[in-house]
Amino acid sequence: MHPPVPPPRSETRKGLLCSFAAYGLWGLFPLYWPLLDPADPAEILAHRMVWSLAAVLAVLAVTRRWAWIRPLLRQPRRLGLIALCAATISVNWGVYIWGVNSGHVVETSLGYFINPLVSIALGVAVLRERLRPVQWAAVGVGAAAVLVLSLAYGRLPWIALVLAASFGTYSLLKKQVGLDGLESMAAETAVQFLPAAGFLVFLGVTGRSTFLSAGAGHTALLMCSGAITALPLILFGAAAVRLPLSVVGMVQYLAPTFQFVLGLLVFREGMPPERWAGFALVWLALALLTWDALRTARRGRVELRAAREATVRARAGARINTDVTSAPGEPEVTAQGQ
Repeated sequence: MHPPVPPPRSETRKGLLCSFAAYGLWGLFPLYWPLLDPADPAEILAHRMVWSLAAVLAVLAVTRRWAWIRPLLRQPRRLGLIALCAATISVNWGVYIWGVNSGHVVETSLGYFINPLVSIALGVAVLRERLRPVQWAAVGVGAAAVLVLSLAYGRLPWIALVLAASFGTYSLLKKQVGLDGLESMAAETAVQFLPAAGFLVFLGVTGRSTFLSAGAGHTALLMCSGAITALPLILFGAAAVRLPLSVVGMVQYLAPTFQFVLGLLVFREGMPPERWAGFALVWLALALLTWDALRTARRGRVELRAAREATVRARAGARINTDVTSAPGEPEVTAQGQ
Protein backbone atom coordinates (compact mmCIF):
# COMPACT_ATOMS: atom_id res chain seq x y z
CA MET A 1 0.00 0.00 0.00
CA HIS A 2 1.43 3.35 -1.04
CA PRO A 3 1.06 6.25 1.41
CA PRO A 4 -1.43 8.92 0.31
CA VAL A 5 0.08 11.74 -1.66
CA PRO A 6 -0.04 14.92 0.43
CA PRO A 7 -2.03 17.75 -1.12
CA PRO A 8 -0.03 20.40 -2.97
CA ARG A 9 1.10 23.34 -0.89
CA SER A 10 -1.21 25.64 -2.84
CA GLU A 11 -4.21 23.47 -1.92
CA THR A 12 -3.21 23.52 1.75
CA ARG A 13 -2.93 27.30 1.58
CA LYS A 14 -6.40 27.53 0.02
CA GLY A 15 -7.77 25.27 2.75
CA LEU A 16 -6.29 27.46 5.49
CA LEU A 17 -7.66 30.61 3.90
CA CYS A 18 -11.12 29.07 3.55
CA SER A 19 -11.12 27.78 7.13
CA PHE A 20 -10.04 31.14 8.57
CA ALA A 21 -12.63 32.90 6.43
CA ALA A 22 -15.41 30.50 7.50
CA TYR A 23 -14.73 30.66 11.23
CA GLY A 24 -13.93 34.36 11.00
CA LEU A 25 -17.35 35.05 9.48
CA TRP A 26 -19.06 32.92 12.12
CA GLY A 27 -17.16 34.87 14.75
CA LEU A 28 -18.34 38.20 13.33
CA PHE A 29 -22.04 37.24 13.31
CA PRO A 30 -22.71 39.27 16.51
CA LEU A 31 -22.07 42.43 14.49
CA TYR A 32 -24.80 41.54 11.98
CA TRP A 33 -27.89 40.65 14.00
CA PRO A 34 -28.19 44.03 15.82
CA LEU A 35 -28.30 45.71 12.40
CA LEU A 36 -31.70 44.08 11.85
CA ASP A 37 -33.39 46.15 14.53
CA PRO A 38 -36.37 46.86 14.81
CA ALA A 39 -37.14 43.25 13.82
CA ASP A 40 -37.45 41.02 16.88
CA PRO A 41 -35.47 37.74 17.14
CA ALA A 42 -38.41 35.60 16.00
CA GLU A 43 -38.83 37.59 12.78
CA ILE A 44 -35.07 37.58 12.17
CA LEU A 45 -35.00 33.80 12.65
CA ALA A 46 -37.86 33.26 10.19
CA HIS A 47 -36.19 35.44 7.56
CA ARG A 48 -32.91 33.61 8.09
CA MET A 49 -34.65 30.29 7.38
CA VAL A 50 -36.49 31.51 4.28
CA TRP A 51 -33.56 33.33 2.67
CA SER A 52 -31.09 30.57 3.58
CA LEU A 53 -33.10 28.16 1.45
CA ALA A 54 -33.08 30.68 -1.42
CA ALA A 55 -29.30 31.09 -1.16
CA VAL A 56 -28.61 27.36 -1.01
CA LEU A 57 -30.91 26.64 -3.96
CA ALA A 58 -29.04 29.25 -5.98
CA VAL A 59 -25.71 27.54 -5.22
CA LEU A 60 -27.14 24.12 -6.08
CA ALA A 61 -28.49 25.50 -9.36
CA VAL A 62 -25.08 26.90 -10.30
CA THR A 63 -23.27 23.66 -9.39
CA ARG A 64 -26.09 21.41 -10.72
CA ARG A 65 -26.04 19.21 -7.63
CA TRP A 66 -29.57 17.79 -7.69
CA ALA A 67 -28.91 14.04 -7.96
CA TRP A 68 -29.06 13.47 -4.18
CA ILE A 69 -32.68 14.60 -3.80
CA ARG A 70 -34.56 11.68 -5.39
CA PRO A 71 -32.75 8.91 -3.44
CA LEU A 72 -33.23 10.89 -0.22
CA LEU A 73 -37.00 11.10 -0.71
CA ARG A 74 -37.16 7.30 -0.73
CA GLN A 75 -35.55 7.00 2.74
CA PRO A 76 -38.05 7.88 5.49
CA ARG A 77 -35.54 7.36 8.29
CA ARG A 78 -33.10 9.89 6.87
CA LEU A 79 -35.95 12.33 6.26
CA GLY A 80 -36.93 12.00 9.91
CA LEU A 81 -33.35 12.67 10.99
CA ILE A 82 -33.25 15.74 8.74
CA ALA A 83 -36.43 17.02 10.40
CA LEU A 84 -34.76 16.57 13.80
CA CYS A 85 -31.66 18.38 12.51
CA ALA A 86 -33.85 21.25 11.34
CA ALA A 87 -35.53 21.43 14.76
CA THR A 88 -32.28 21.46 16.75
CA ILE A 89 -30.54 24.00 14.52
CA SER A 90 -33.66 26.20 14.70
CA VAL A 91 -33.33 26.23 18.49
CA ASN A 92 -29.63 27.02 18.15
CA TRP A 93 -30.18 29.88 15.70
CA GLY A 94 -33.07 31.34 17.68
CA VAL A 95 -31.28 31.34 21.05
CA TYR A 96 -28.12 32.72 19.44
CA ILE A 97 -29.92 35.64 17.79
CA TRP A 98 -31.84 36.39 20.98
CA GLY A 99 -28.68 36.17 23.08
CA VAL A 100 -26.72 38.54 20.84
CA ASN A 101 -29.54 41.10 20.53
CA SER A 102 -30.21 40.94 24.28
CA GLY A 103 -26.67 41.81 25.33
CA HIS A 104 -25.29 38.34 26.05
CA VAL A 105 -22.58 38.08 23.39
CA VAL A 106 -19.94 36.82 25.85
CA GLU A 107 -22.27 34.07 27.04
CA THR A 108 -23.02 33.00 23.47
CA SER A 109 -19.27 32.68 22.90
CA LEU A 110 -19.11 30.47 26.00
CA GLY A 111 -21.63 28.14 24.37
CA TYR A 112 -19.32 27.49 21.43
CA PHE A 113 -16.26 27.22 23.66
CA ILE A 114 -17.89 24.40 25.67
CA ASN A 115 -19.46 22.74 22.63
CA PRO A 116 -16.56 20.23 22.22
CA LEU A 117 -17.03 19.17 25.87
CA VAL A 118 -20.77 18.69 25.33
CA SER A 119 -20.07 16.68 22.16
CA ILE A 120 -17.81 14.36 24.19
CA ALA A 121 -20.51 13.97 26.84
CA LEU A 122 -23.07 13.11 24.16
CA GLY A 123 -20.67 10.56 22.68
CA VAL A 124 -20.42 8.83 26.06
CA ALA A 125 -24.14 9.01 26.85
CA VAL A 126 -25.56 8.19 23.41
CA LEU A 127 -22.86 6.33 21.49
CA ARG A 128 -21.31 4.59 24.53
CA GLU A 129 -17.88 5.85 23.57
CA ARG A 130 -14.96 5.28 25.92
CA LEU A 131 -12.91 8.29 26.90
CA ARG A 132 -9.19 8.51 27.45
CA PRO A 133 -8.03 9.77 30.87
CA VAL A 134 -7.16 13.24 29.55
CA GLN A 135 -10.62 13.55 28.02
CA TRP A 136 -12.20 12.66 31.37
CA ALA A 137 -10.03 15.32 33.00
CA ALA A 138 -11.17 17.89 30.42
CA VAL A 139 -14.84 17.04 31.03
CA GLY A 140 -14.31 17.36 34.79
CA VAL A 141 -12.65 20.77 34.40
CA GLY A 142 -15.50 21.84 32.11
CA ALA A 143 -18.09 20.81 34.71
CA ALA A 144 -16.20 22.83 37.32
CA ALA A 145 -16.22 25.80 34.93
CA VAL A 146 -20.01 25.62 34.58
CA LEU A 147 -20.34 25.58 38.37
CA VAL A 148 -18.05 28.61 38.76
CA LEU A 149 -19.87 30.50 36.00
CA SER A 150 -23.25 29.67 37.55
CA LEU A 151 -22.06 31.32 40.76
CA ALA A 152 -20.64 34.24 38.75
CA TYR A 153 -23.88 34.86 36.82
CA GLY A 154 -26.12 34.07 39.78
CA ARG A 155 -27.87 31.50 37.57
CA LEU A 156 -27.05 28.66 35.24
CA PRO A 157 -25.47 30.04 32.04
CA TRP A 158 -28.48 28.65 30.20
CA ILE A 159 -27.84 30.51 26.94
CA ALA A 160 -24.40 28.90 26.64
CA LEU A 161 -25.69 25.48 27.72
CA VAL A 162 -28.61 25.53 25.25
CA LEU A 163 -26.32 26.63 22.40
CA ALA A 164 -23.77 23.92 23.19
CA ALA A 165 -26.38 21.18 23.71
CA SER A 166 -28.39 22.06 20.59
CA PHE A 167 -25.33 22.27 18.36
CA GLY A 168 -23.84 19.10 19.84
CA THR A 169 -27.12 17.25 19.22
CA TYR A 170 -27.28 18.72 15.72
CA SER A 171 -23.76 17.47 14.94
CA LEU A 172 -24.61 14.02 16.28
CA LEU A 173 -27.71 13.80 14.08
CA LYS A 174 -25.87 15.10 11.00
CA LYS A 175 -23.36 12.27 11.24
CA GLN A 176 -26.21 9.80 10.91
CA VAL A 177 -27.79 11.64 7.98
CA GLY A 178 -24.58 11.42 5.94
CA LEU A 179 -25.09 14.36 3.57
CA ASP A 180 -22.59 17.01 2.49
CA GLY A 181 -22.81 20.35 4.28
CA LEU A 182 -24.49 22.21 1.43
CA GLU A 183 -26.93 19.40 0.65
CA SER A 184 -27.73 18.92 4.31
CA MET A 185 -28.43 22.62 4.72
CA ALA A 186 -30.70 22.58 1.68
CA ALA A 187 -32.72 19.70 3.12
CA GLU A 188 -32.92 21.27 6.58
CA THR A 189 -33.96 24.72 5.35
CA ALA A 190 -36.57 23.06 3.11
CA VAL A 191 -38.09 21.63 6.32
CA GLN A 192 -37.86 25.04 8.00
CA PHE A 193 -39.29 26.96 5.04
CA LEU A 194 -43.05 26.41 5.39
CA PRO A 195 -43.30 27.19 9.13
CA ALA A 196 -41.01 30.21 8.68
CA ALA A 197 -42.88 31.52 5.64
CA GLY A 198 -46.23 30.98 7.39
CA PHE A 199 -45.00 32.95 10.40
CA LEU A 200 -43.83 35.81 8.16
CA VAL A 201 -47.22 35.89 6.41
CA PHE A 202 -48.88 36.01 9.84
CA LEU A 203 -46.70 38.96 10.85
CA GLY A 204 -47.57 40.74 7.61
CA VAL A 205 -51.32 40.17 7.99
CA THR A 206 -51.32 41.37 11.61
CA GLY A 207 -49.24 44.44 10.79
CA ARG A 208 -46.23 43.39 12.89
CA SER A 209 -43.78 42.73 10.05
CA THR A 210 -40.83 45.08 9.61
CA PHE A 211 -39.80 43.62 6.25
CA LEU A 212 -41.31 46.40 4.11
CA SER A 213 -42.02 49.02 6.74
CA ALA A 214 -38.50 49.88 7.99
CA GLY A 215 -36.87 51.00 4.76
CA ALA A 216 -35.14 49.42 1.78
CA GLY A 217 -31.87 48.95 3.69
CA HIS A 218 -33.63 46.94 6.38
CA THR A 219 -35.33 44.79 3.74
CA ALA A 220 -31.99 44.12 2.02
CA LEU A 221 -30.31 43.19 5.32
CA LEU A 222 -33.06 40.68 6.16
CA MET A 223 -32.72 39.13 2.70
CA CYS A 224 -28.93 38.92 3.05
CA SER A 225 -29.28 36.84 6.21
CA GLY A 226 -29.55 33.78 3.97
CA ALA A 227 -26.35 34.55 2.10
CA ILE A 228 -24.32 35.16 5.25
CA THR A 229 -25.61 31.85 6.61
CA ALA A 230 -24.66 29.89 3.49
CA LEU A 231 -21.29 31.52 2.70
CA PRO A 232 -19.34 30.29 5.79
CA LEU A 233 -20.73 26.80 5.26
CA ILE A 234 -19.49 26.74 1.65
CA LEU A 235 -16.07 27.99 2.77
CA PHE A 236 -15.95 25.38 5.51
CA GLY A 237 -16.73 22.64 2.98
CA ALA A 238 -13.86 23.84 0.79
CA ALA A 239 -11.50 23.82 3.79
CA ALA A 240 -12.55 20.38 5.07
CA VAL A 241 -11.47 18.60 1.87
CA ARG A 242 -8.05 20.30 1.85
CA LEU A 243 -6.97 20.17 5.49
CA PRO A 244 -6.45 17.44 8.10
CA LEU A 245 -9.24 17.18 10.65
CA SER A 246 -6.84 18.13 13.46
CA VAL A 247 -6.12 21.50 11.80
CA VAL A 248 -9.81 22.23 11.24
CA GLY A 249 -10.49 21.29 14.87
CA MET A 250 -7.98 23.85 16.11
CA VAL A 251 -9.22 26.64 13.83
CA GLN A 252 -12.78 26.17 15.16
CA TYR A 253 -11.90 28.09 18.31
CA LEU A 254 -11.45 31.21 16.19
CA ALA A 255 -15.21 31.84 16.03
CA PRO A 256 -15.97 31.92 19.79
CA THR A 257 -12.74 33.86 20.37
CA PHE A 258 -13.93 36.58 17.98
CA GLN A 259 -17.34 36.58 19.67
CA PHE A 260 -15.75 36.86 23.11
CA VAL A 261 -13.57 39.79 22.04
CA LEU A 262 -16.55 41.53 20.41
CA GLY A 263 -18.57 41.09 23.60
CA LEU A 264 -15.81 42.74 25.63
CA LEU A 265 -14.61 45.51 23.31
CA VAL A 266 -17.58 46.35 21.09
CA PHE A 267 -20.62 45.57 23.23
CA ARG A 268 -18.86 46.50 26.50
CA GLU A 269 -20.21 43.55 28.47
CA GLY A 270 -18.98 43.16 32.03
CA MET A 271 -16.45 40.50 33.01
CA PRO A 272 -15.97 40.43 36.79
CA PRO A 273 -13.11 38.28 38.17
CA GLU A 274 -15.33 35.26 38.89
CA ARG A 275 -16.38 35.09 35.23
CA TRP A 276 -12.75 35.30 34.16
CA ALA A 277 -12.09 32.36 36.48
CA GLY A 278 -14.88 30.34 34.86
CA PHE A 279 -13.67 31.12 31.35
CA ALA A 280 -10.11 30.25 32.37
CA LEU A 281 -11.30 26.79 33.44
CA VAL A 282 -13.09 26.36 30.10
CA TRP A 283 -9.91 27.31 28.21
CA LEU A 284 -7.91 24.89 30.37
CA ALA A 285 -10.33 22.08 29.44
CA LEU A 286 -10.00 22.96 25.75
CA ALA A 287 -6.21 23.02 26.03
CA LEU A 288 -6.31 19.50 27.49
CA LEU A 289 -8.57 18.30 24.67
CA THR A 290 -6.37 19.88 22.00
CA TRP A 291 -3.20 18.41 23.48
CA ASP A 292 -4.79 14.96 23.72
CA ALA A 293 -6.11 15.15 20.15
CA LEU A 294 -2.72 16.18 18.74
CA ARG A 295 -0.92 13.46 20.73
CA THR A 296 -3.40 10.81 19.58
CA ALA A 297 -3.15 11.95 15.95
CA ARG A 298 0.66 11.86 16.13
CA ARG A 299 0.61 8.37 17.63
CA GLY A 300 -1.79 7.23 14.93
CA ARG A 301 0.50 8.54 12.21
CA VAL A 302 3.48 6.74 13.75
CA GLU A 303 1.56 3.45 13.98
CA LEU A 304 0.28 3.82 10.41
CA ARG A 305 3.81 4.48 9.15
CA ALA A 306 5.12 1.42 11.01
CA ALA A 307 2.32 -0.73 9.58
CA ARG A 308 3.10 0.44 6.06
CA GLU A 309 6.81 -0.29 6.50
CA ALA A 310 6.00 -3.76 7.86
CA THR A 311 3.74 -4.37 4.85
CA VAL A 312 6.49 -3.30 2.45
CA ARG A 313 9.03 -5.59 4.19
CA ALA A 314 6.61 -8.51 4.16
CA ARG A 315 5.94 -8.07 0.45
CA ALA A 316 9.67 -7.81 -0.28
CA GLY A 317 10.29 -11.02 1.71
CA ALA A 318 7.50 -12.83 -0.10
CA ARG A 319 8.94 -11.73 -3.45
CA ILE A 320 12.40 -13.05 -2.50
CA ASN A 321 10.93 -16.38 -1.41
CA THR A 322 9.02 -16.63 -4.64
CA ASP A 323 12.17 -15.96 -6.65
CA VAL A 324 14.12 -18.65 -4.73
CA THR A 325 11.49 -21.36 -5.06
CA SER A 326 11.02 -20.67 -8.76
CA ALA A 327 14.79 -20.72 -9.59
CA PRO A 328 16.07 -23.78 -11.62
CA GLY A 329 17.77 -26.42 -9.41
CA GLU A 330 21.00 -28.34 -9.98
CA PRO A 331 20.79 -31.23 -12.55
CA GLU A 332 20.01 -34.55 -10.86
CA VAL A 333 22.78 -37.18 -11.14
CA THR A 334 21.28 -40.61 -11.87
CA ALA A 335 22.76 -44.02 -12.29
CA GLN A 336 23.14 -43.30 -15.97
CA GLY A 337 25.15 -40.19 -15.17
CA GLN A 338 22.45 -37.87 -16.38
